[in-house]
Amino acid sequence: MQPSSSPPAGGSSIRQFWRLSMPYWHSERKWKAGIATLLLVLLTLAQVALAIWISYWHRELFDALEARSMREVLVQAAVFGVIFALTVAVTAAHLHIKRWLQLDWRQWLTRRLLDAWLSDRHLYQLRFTVGDHDNPDGRIAEDIRIATESAIGLAHSLLFSLLILGSFADILSSVSGSFEVPGTDIVVGGYLVWLAFLYAGLGTVLGALLGRPLVKATNRLQTVEANLRYGLAREREHAESIALMRGEAVERRHADSLFDDVGRGWNRQTIGYLGIVSFSTAYGTLLPVFPILVAAPQYIAGVMTLGVLMQAAQAFQRLTSALSWPVDNLGELARCRASMDRIVSLYQDLEALSAQERARAHNRIQVRVGTERKLVLRNLTLSNPDGRVLAEHLDTVVRRGERVLIGGDTSVAVCLFKAVAGLWPWGQGEIVLPADHGIVFLPQRPYFPDGTLKAALCYPHAETEFEHGDLLHVLECAGVAWLAPRLDESDSWDHALPLRARQRLAIARVLLQRPAWVFLEEATNALDPETELLMIELLHRELPDSTLMMISFHNGMSHHFTHKLAVNRLHEEKYVQAASAGALLGEA
Repeated sequence: MQPSSSPPAGGSSIRQFWRLSMPYWHSERKWKAGIATLLLVLLTLAQVALAIWISYWHRELFDALEARSMREVLVQAAVFGVIFALTVAVTAAHLHIKRWLQLDWRQWLTRRLLDAWLSDRHLYQLRFTVGDHDNPDGRIAEDIRIATESAIGLAHSLLFSLLILGSFADILSSVSGSFEVPGTDIVVGGYLVWLAFLYAGLGTVLGALLGRPLVKATNRLQTVEANLRYGLAREREHAESIALMRGEAVERRHADSLFDDVGRGWNRQTIGYLGIVSFSTAYGTLLPVFPILVAAPQYIAGVMTLGVLMQAAQAFQRLTSALSWPVDNLGELARCRASMDRIVSLYQDLEALSAQERARAHNRIQVRVGTERKLVLRNLTLSNPDGRVLAEHLDTVVRRGERVLIGGDTSVAVCLFKAVAGLWPWGQGEIVLPADHGIVFLPQRPYFPDGTLKAALCYPHAETEFEHGDLLHVLECAGVAWLAPRLDESDSWDHALPLRARQRLAIARVLLQRPAWVFLEEATNALDPETELLMIELLHRELPDSTLMMISFHNGMSHHFTHKLAVNRLHEEKYVQAASAGALLGEA
């Protein structure tokens, strides 16, 4: 887990989220998105029109009941059938378009963050970056969903409430008549409108005060929920190591601790909800009764018909509901803002990584492709992300076809491996990659995606690029011919195969793809010494023209290589230029 910084302030994060996501309406999808948005607005207008129509329908129905006119009641029943059919049709169309727009916006925003996360090695380097970006996978998968769904849902309900507010304020003003303040000559016209504003205003203020703890509690809960998902996924990822080390009890305690955090976060949110829910219940229970009691004297005095009284009561409810939008949506607003905070902070840290690369600060290793078939390390300094120098003055040239064994300090050698791969930019100097830039890097623990074994063997290339016979040949060469019958079988190969089998399979993948340069980071260390030597001889034999560079600390390897490069750790404490504002932390 990375150290966390404070998330952006609420208003600031919302503005930044809109700057991040609003280009969707100007992207290549702008026409579809624009039409969907327009239809959504038109259907919202239709919903408001139907609400106004039903208000007048209530008035006509209750007047017909008061007049005991069966004919008029039947007419209103027929009118209601039309209103009912239109309401169902408009609601269904509105739901379909709203959900399409939510999904499409989410897809666009997800791709934007994935482009930033899964490019320029940010996936790896983000782990060393200070900032609030823990669990980036959860933020992309879950927080974008919450933010886009909630934002569109809240925007629709706000527009609907504003339109209802304008429409029913006018209706309520026209039907409520006037009220003379007792003991004075002051006459208040449309007094029910003013009472609705007072009722909703008091409700909003009290609701906001009672719901204030909810925003912080919701943000905290989403963070600890994400931590729990991350922790359980990590235990699943390292299930074999945990089981071998009999670490289940420790992991259980760790999982219990994570869930305890969730429980505390849940209880804090419950307390936050308790006040607002209790108030909302009382507020909502009183709402239908209050306007009838207030207007009842006018009905009893004969100033109002029963239909007008019921229309006034319904208009009062509609108006106060519209005015109560902030209170009614406080929980959803808190949830949406918390997700926006998490999305923005992740994107900002990814942008900071990109900015550092563009700035080409002199405490960054410069990696470029040269014009010759050789790898050049020129005055190379490797450092930790905090600037502490690990090794310096590395100057060497490796030509095509040479065999180089890299030894010395383990952590420095691994940093060199990552620097040539472009994963480790921290340090100074220059790495010039060969013109025939076909370098394959084999880490100690090779990666195989879920799916068919054939796809895992060909990764990252398409299966169609290789003949079936070639697949069988390389499996046999690498000593894993027993996997051939499973080529079309799907599985989670990182878990289904032991490390020694995965390392052999990685060698088979190199033989299949035949790169010009092969860089191995202890990629055969799970094998016994005899088998490890056989794998090295296999690479020499099958790839005679390829350059082989290998990090290994096993004895007896030297005679298989033409050169040896020793990279040793600098013992004195020395730093390159101090890290910038986007400081990166970590140890090699």
